[in-house]
Amino acid sequence: MSPDPATPDPIRAYAAVTAAYWAFMLSDGALRMLVLLHFNQLGFTPVQLAWLFLLYELAGMVTNLAAGWLAARFGLAATLYGGLALQIGALVALAQLDPAWSIPASVAFVMAVQGVSGVAKDLAKMSSKSAVKLLAPKEDGGLFRWVALLTGSKNAVKGAGFFLGAALLALAGFQAAVWGMATVLAIILLAVVLFLPAGLPGRLKADEAWGGWRSKDPRVNRLSLARLFLFGARDVWFVVGIPVYFQSIFSDGTAEGRREAFFLVGGFMALWIIAYGAVQAAAPRLIGPKGQSEEATTRRAILWARALVPIPFALALAAYLVGEATAELTLTLIAGLLAFGFVFAVNSSVHSYLILAFGSAERITRDVGFYYMANAAGRLIGTLLSGLSYQIGGLPLCLATVGIMAAASWLSARRLVAV
Repeated sequence: MSPDPATPDPIRAYAAVTAAYWAFMLSDGALRMLVLLHFNQLGFTPVQLAWLFLLYELAGMVTNLAAGWLAARFGLAATLYGGLALQIGALVALAQLDPAWSIPASVAFVMAVQGVSGVAKDLAKMSSKSAVKLLAPKEDGGLFRWVALLTGSKNAVKGAGFFLGAALLALAGFQAAVWGMATVLAIILLAVVLFLPAGLPGRLKADEAWGGWRSKDPRVNRLSLARLFLFGARDVWFVVGIPVYFQSIFSDGTAEGRREAFFLVGGFMALWIIAYGAVQAAAPRLIGPKGQSEEATTRRAILWARALVPIPFALALAAYLVGEATAELTLTLIAGLLAFGFVFAVNSSVHSYLILAFGSAERITRDVGFYYMANAAGRLIGTLLSGLSYQIGGLPLCLATVGIMAAASWLSARRLVAV
């Protein structure tokens, strides 16, 4: 089957896709913070908290491989709608959680719901990123700017979601927050279905075969490996380690103290994500001159990957030498993690550009799907290591593990110039 005959206005289509993606990521960030803080409050250990998110990341790995085929078979609009609908279903299901259930039953149920949310997230992400490749203007730097804008704005919105989730938990409670999010997202899905321009590209072949999930371009495969370790490095501290550490030092154990800690932890996580998104959006100006070659951008990406490595090792050393929670250590961690976020954001933005630059238009959904499968694999590994490293060795081991993952990402990125 030939591509859809209706060709949407690219600016209008880009705006509609971005709005849908924003709505999804707002709910995704809020849901993550709701689950983390709610179950930490109930006394779950760091490893148990990590288990809550493992199926979310595992589902993302599988989904990204299938999503590329689904988009090629049925179109990007269908996979975007599917991601939003599944997220609504996950929120409705999570509202059925009964506090009287045992911890094993609660963990199993939340893992399953988070798995559905993981499928939803990666359907929406793959659809949005692939659409940019096909809608972006062809002039020099156009693709990088459009990708950076989508990615940066998405993360700023997700950061707001982190704060929203913490605020809703403190002010409305767990179940009311989940029902409210499901209702708002359902309204947004209806609006997107009604107003998304006809002819959004993506349905390339009606007889698209399932095979061929791994790219034939070694650059795509090597970039995907670097992406795996990059996001593994972030999630080692981001998922369990730092939120649990901050919750422990900001809360005095009283109900009022817990509410204040929710706002402080959620506020920091939101600030980090929002700042990260702002840097991503500015990455085309940070990475080098407009119109530079793909090879030059690749080499700069390697330099930025190397710059990330020493930051977590320095923080791990500080945490080890201090040995206990102090105001000075907390301020050092905040400053260090903001620096980590700046360098990480540039790395992430350049990766997002390079995967679209390397990928061919004919199989862009498959290449993007494979790349984000590696992204989800890194998050899966990082999530597991976050709980394990923090429970075994506390903050120093958690941050040292971040450094090891960042070093592996840099070594993987170096192989891009050897292709």
